[in-house]
Amino acid sequence: MQRRPLVTFAFSSAALAAPGLMRNASAQESGVTSKTLGIGCSAPVSGPLAGLTHDSRLGMEAAVAHINRRGGIFGRMLQLNITDDAYVPQRTVDNVKQMIAQGNAFVLLSCAGTPNNQALLPLVEEAGIPYVAPLTGASSLRKSLRNVFHVRASYTDEIRRLVQRLAGMGLTGVGVVFLDNGFGRELLEDATHAMAEQRIKPQVQAALTVDGKNLGEVLDKVAQARPAAVLLATVGSASVALVRGLKKNHPGLLMAGTSVALSGDEIKQLGKAGSGIAVTMVVPDAHLAKIPLVRDYQSAMRASNHRVFTQRSLETYINLRVLAEGLERAGAALTRAKLRDALASIRNWDMGGFVIDYASQPPYVGSRFVDLGVFSGTGRFLT
Repeated sequence: MQRRPLVTFAFSSAALAAPGLMRNASAQESGVTSKTLGIGCSAPVSGPLAGLTHDSRLGMEAAVAHINRRGGIFGRMLQLNITDDAYVPQRTVDNVKQMIAQGNAFVLLSCAGTPNNQALLPLVEEAGIPYVAPLTGASSLRKSLRNVFHVRASYTDEIRRLVQRLAGMGLTGVGVVFLDNGFGRELLEDATHAMAEQRIKPQVQAALTVDGKNLGEVLDKVAQARPAAVLLATVGSASVALVRGLKKNHPGLLMAGTSVALSGDEIKQLGKAGSGIAVTMVVPDAHLAKIPLVRDYQSAMRASNHRVFTQRSLETYINLRVLAEGLERAGAALTRAKLRDALASIRNWDMGGFVIDYASQPPYVGSRFVDLGVFSGTGRFLT
């Protein structure tokens, strides 16, 4: 896999300070030298969630490229190292172990998947490596871990917002189609609790395999129940076939999903079939250029020759900038302990329309931002 340079955001003149200001001891920590800093990421470059990684990678790379063009952080160029785990948890763990052993990762950023992060977090704590912005909103993973700094709001927050919206529309019979793994089952549990709070009857619960091979059975189950709306607790390529099947069988059926239900590539595949689907957003609308942060993101994407803007690439752009802010605050004489303390010190940091605020004690969760959007036939949100 070809590596592309990642950018460091230089937020102060100190970021461009000469490498000679750094103590030799800091360069001895794995993954960092006087000239480079390795960022490790394990993600599904292949397999059913490859579409998510495509968008994620573009956002991170655009941010890294911007930062490195500005001279890096304290003279260090950021190097993003992404390895493929195909959404297999053990491969995620093996990838990170190898990165640490080979000295390719001073810090971890945005490894993807709920089951993958569930397997990874014990290793992160044991290795003492800072980990910023896991790409999962699973509340079960938001534990009191000293090395893990979540950025996005939780799936629990997202599901609650969706169910509140459905209740406000007067809907009483709602179905849930969930991915048949740890991710989907946790979202099902969140949905069950949220619907009970709103006195909404769970009309049907159908488990969709990760590869989508039992789609026919799921569609039959939904058809028999005839719910007024369906919550999509799915992710990846399986979501595309599911939406198409539901649209074909139930043209007027209301569908609503979380922020990860459909990636940019999957929305493109759906085309007009994606029109009317409601989803949560854990970052602002990637096309809303009136927001300063979004303008910065779009500028960085264009500078990297990318002109397709997506929620996922904006999210990972933000994640990289949160890491960069921590590196800035940690200073030139960098250690992992200093980076942990620096990240924990972030309070009410306004990135330009999006605020990050970590409490002094773990679990560290930077944002509770949740908004709602409805896709148009062009794949953008209706305004």
